[in-house]
Amino acid sequence: MRDYILRKIFISFLTVLGAVSLVFFIIHMIPGDPVENMLGEQALSVDKERIREALGLNRPLIEQYLVFLKNAAKGDLGESLYRKGTKVSELIAERFPNTFILAVSAMLVAISVSLIAGILSAIRRGTITDSLIMALSGFGISVPAFFLGPLLLLVFCRYLKWLPPPASAEGILSLVLPSVTLGFALAAFLSRLIRSQMLEVLSEDYIRTAYAKGLSKRVVILKHALSNILVVVITIAGMQFGSLLTGAIITERVFAWQGIGTLLIEAITKRDYPVVQGTIILVSFMYVVINLLTDIFYAVIDPRIRYAKD
Repeated sequence: MRDYILRKIFISFLTVLGAVSLVFFIIHMIPGDPVENMLGEQALSVDKERIREALGLNRPLIEQYLVFLKNAAKGDLGESLYRKGTKVSELIAERFPNTFILAVSAMLVAISVSLIAGILSAIRRGTITDSLIMALSGFGISVPAFFLGPLLLLVFCRYLKWLPPPASAEGILSLVLPSVTLGFALAAFLSRLIRSQMLEVLSEDYIRTAYAKGLSKRVVILKHALSNILVVVITIAGMQFGSLLTGAIITERVFAWQGIGTLLIEAITKRDYPVVQGTIILVSFMYVVINLLTDIFYAVIDPRIRYAKD
């Protein structure tokens, strides 16, 4: 078990390093000069060179990369190019809780909806209810967030007027539409997974034995069948939580949600290299850590996983 965990940690470290390095070089190759964005194209060349020297942008790219890795290893993500004296870590700490709350809310929506839909579809296999749920899940998997978000805004905020616009909503109301938008695709995927797992479990001998003992259908479904598929569902949901953090970027933009997704887009637009790099580091780290913990959890509850990897 120890070797399995150490191997996973090493692979996770390489994944984060690779993602951060790739982003560093790509963002420096994108056309555009952050100094010109700061000073304007009409600024004197002398002023531009002075700013580049102060920021270290006139150094060779590989030297900038090594300095960046050295500082990042010490926990120093640098300062924003456009907010003088403001550390990148402070900006991330300010925005990340909003993204985390949105991701957790979307996960709760996805799990609750998928459990109901998946179980209902399985126990009513071949009926209109089953076909309707599968059609909706197919729609949920295929529809992008940048389309679903505005559609929900039009329907529930403008036409039905059941919810206030996100800009004026407060408390839990401000989370309803963004959470549904972000969690809809995951709910569709999990509902199909739960349906297939439930159908497989319901055909097992111990389920027929439970019915033969006179147990009610509700007890058989919720106690015997559901308990045997929850491990797979929780594992897959945990692995998808990192995707919710990265997928929140588009959703945050649609609903003007002040999270790290909005911060990242603003930083890319302004060529604010330190903020972009710091945000990607956080997202990559969270994604890898969550998947690492999920793998370890799965290996703990199912020894066949770690034995197969040895």
